[in-house]
Amino acid sequence: MLAIPAGCGILPGSGEARNVILIVGDGMGAAQRDAIQLAEAGAHGTLTMDALPVQGRVGTNSAERVSPVTDSAAAATAMASGAKTHNGRAGVDAVGNPVPTVLERAAAAGKATGIVTTSQVTDATPAAFAAHVEDRGLHREIARQYLRGGELDVILGGGRRFWKAAEGEPDDLTERARERGYAYVDGRAGLENRGAGGGSRLLGLFAEEAMYEADSESGGGSYAPSVPLPEMTRKAISVLSQDRQGFFLLVEEEAIDAMGHARNAGEMLRAGKALDRSVRVARDFAEEEGDTLLIVVGDHETCGLSVEAPAEGGGAEGGDDGPFEVAGSADQEFVLDCSTSDHTAVDVPLTAMGPGADQLEGAYENTRIHGAMMGAMGLDAAG
Repeated sequence: MLAIPAGCGILPGSGEARNVILIVGDGMGAAQRDAIQLAEAGAHGTLTMDALPVQGRVGTNSAERVSPVTDSAAAATAMASGAKTHNGRAGVDAVGNPVPTVLERAAAAGKATGIVTTSQVTDATPAAFAAHVEDRGLHREIARQYLRGGELDVILGGGRRFWKAAEGEPDDLTERARERGYAYVDGRAGLENRGAGGGSRLLGLFAEEAMYEADSESGGGSYAPSVPLPEMTRKAISVLSQDRQGFFLLVEEEAIDAMGHARNAGEMLRAGKALDRSVRVARDFAEEEGDTLLIVVGDHETCGLSVEAPAEGGGAEGGDDGPFEVAGSADQEFVLDCSTSDHTAVDVPLTAMGPGADQLEGAYENTRIHGAMMGAMGLDAAG
């Protein structure tokens, strides 16, 4: 694993990061960011995530035996631990050994930690930061490890059914969470009413499965989380920032990937807009505090997306989706086209600000993100 020294303030400079916020747009490559920009900021506008001062290009290939094209579990493990692994594995290396993650190391250093996602809270990306399994589908075991490990202070997202008592699984893990000091909420009102203070941890499960619906066979889907990602992000920061030692927070927008698999470009754009508004929440906090490393990156690209002009006479043709209006324009439109329903191996863009961000300039593999976060917090990446 790569040890990277601390580096910068709000702009690249000197200092140590008290807080680290890693925001992952699952399935978000360069074309996805371009499309989200057109829909949200306009042809000549700038997304909040694209306005961050440090830019990098990240390689995502996994250690998979048959193909280097990664899945979310392997990509998240590389970012969380600095270890390349096979697809489907979360928090373990290529031979199945558990690897310490940046979230676990931050907790051991006395920092508060949290995960926020629009997917199941036990899905591949969050699992890679706070659990160790050779099969990303072991949702209930991942939930048990969250509680057993004791590192997580905030858990917000979907996947309620994996925590409930069921046939062959008599334990209600939400009750176990309460016993371990978590305040449990299952709706927007409960989250809003839960204060930042009080010393209690926070578990919020807002859907039985993911917080959106996507059907990769029919192309159907709906992105309408009962608790929007920016609100979950704001609440997580509010709770975690009470810790005097600082915090580590993972925020994931999973629906960019899910809607890419479904080739549902309209709902992918909705999810992308929510992601950028969540970045704005984190950016505003980072600017006010001055000691926060903020990173925005995709774990991989999904669907081989391209941004194209509509067919002559308007509308789309072939497999194109759209047209979609360009924000701030009275007549400009664009269409989106996917070349596959799966992941691709293209590099993904990264943007960052704050202490240590200058270590993320240039082109590199996703394992470097782990070293940069560890170094920014003054932690030994080899330990």
